[in-house]
Amino acid sequence: MKILMIYPETPATFWSFKDALKFISKKSAEPPLGLITVASMLPADWEKRLIDLNVSRLKDEDILWADYVFLSGMNIHTSSIRKIIRKCNNLDKPIVGGGPLFTFQYNDFPGVDHFVLNEAELTLPQFLSDLLKGRAERVYSTNEYPELSTTPAPMWELLDMNKYASMSVQYSRGCPYDCEFCSVTVLNGRRPRTKSISQFIAELDRLYELGWRGGVSIVDDNFIGNKRLLKSETLPAIIKWQQEKEYPFNFVTEVSINLADDEELIDMMIKAGINSVFVGIETTDPDSLNECGKKQNLRRNLELSVKKLISNGMIVSGGFIVGFDSDKPGFQKQYVDFIQNSGIVSAMVGLLNAPNGTKLYNRLKKENRLIDNFSGNNMDGFTNIIPRMNYKELIKGYTQIIKKIYSPKEYYNRIRNFIDIYRLPNWPKIRFTFREFRAFFMILWKLGILDAGKRYFWKVFFYTVKKYPKKFPIAMTFAVYGYHFRKISARITN
Repeated sequence: MKILMIYPETPATFWSFKDALKFISKKSAEPPLGLITVASMLPADWEKRLIDLNVSRLKDEDILWADYVFLSGMNIHTSSIRKIIRKCNNLDKPIVGGGPLFTFQYNDFPGVDHFVLNEAELTLPQFLSDLLKGRAERVYSTNEYPELSTTPAPMWELLDMNKYASMSVQYSRGCPYDCEFCSVTVLNGRRPRTKSISQFIAELDRLYELGWRGGVSIVDDNFIGNKRLLKSETLPAIIKWQQEKEYPFNFVTEVSINLADDEELIDMMIKAGINSVFVGIETTDPDSLNECGKKQNLRRNLELSVKKLISNGMIVSGGFIVGFDSDKPGFQKQYVDFIQNSGIVSAMVGLLNAPNGTKLYNRLKKENRLIDNFSGNNMDGFTNIIPRMNYKELIKGYTQIIKKIYSPKEYYNRIRNFIDIYRLPNWPKIRFTFREFRAFFMILWKLGILDAGKRYFWKVFFYTVKKYPKKFPIAMTFAVYGYHFRKISARITN
């Protein structure tokens, strides 16, 4: 068979980095890891093509070439997915849908012929078997969670790798925590399931063989879900691999804040080249943390925990949520003060939303407090919840946070604060290419001459050059991120 895999277009969001990518002449931050993994699960003699709408255009002849279209996406992709479905329906091409959006809301998409839901290791084989027998059903689902020992390496060969800023791999699925607003445990369960270290190293080998050098995102729900295995087997193997290859990759991943309690684990992650982490802070209000079940963030000084990670070599990005039932009037000050003082430069602050299938969604549905489906955009300034707090007061406070933390003055102050705290790992080798030189001159022109915050840019520029010259590249990277973040925040506050 001929299979066309289509990944929908991601709109401009906090994590899309669309405006930042222009500086390095890339089209997308990361590739569609789910689809290229599913591609490896299909029969080897089937022809496969990938169209990622974030880097390529979808033409009628692409669809007409295929016997089946495989389509995947998340809530953020709903609009693009509907357009793709309509296009395929008009061309009379059957569609197979999978991934998080369809798993929770497949009934909302009548134009899709077959749904392969949950994790494909379990549901895809049965669909393929029935398809070859000519009796494929409409929905395939499961309540079980597969071990990852049978998960094949993704087909990175389907990608035009030059169009992406980073590559993606997966080591584990599942998170031991159970936050009320999070859909991770509904999708992937609470028991962290991992690939074997031989599997994971084989994937790194394959990426290396294909010529990739630079950033790699480990897209786990919580990379440190199984600390014992990480420290005894996984990280020692990654460290050995990185040292032998002279650190071709630098990794970013997602962790819980209790990483700060384990200095040995921090040190091993840094030695493995995993030096950038996203942490769900959510809020500093204990009542709100209790409300949403974020127990791991309680009974600790969150600011000191973040600073400990940074001072040990971690670049920390943070997620924050506004609009808990327990939030109090004047909440905006505690968010701004924490973000400005902690050293977190990339701070994603969104309104509380209830994704389908979560405990929060089910609770608010019973309370008759849901307005619409979750859009998937954490920073669009909207919520699908009727809040306890006066709505106008909530939106006003949220807008004030966004305006404050992404004003040029406050943002560049955060870069300076981070640079003061951050301990640079001793493993990175700075590799300058034509693309880096081009990006540098673009930074000088756009941020140092054209941008409204240029005076603050130059303050950070000269401060870093004079005091921390080795940290200059990361300071300029954050400056570019800020350009993107200001574009996103303007859509909320204007």
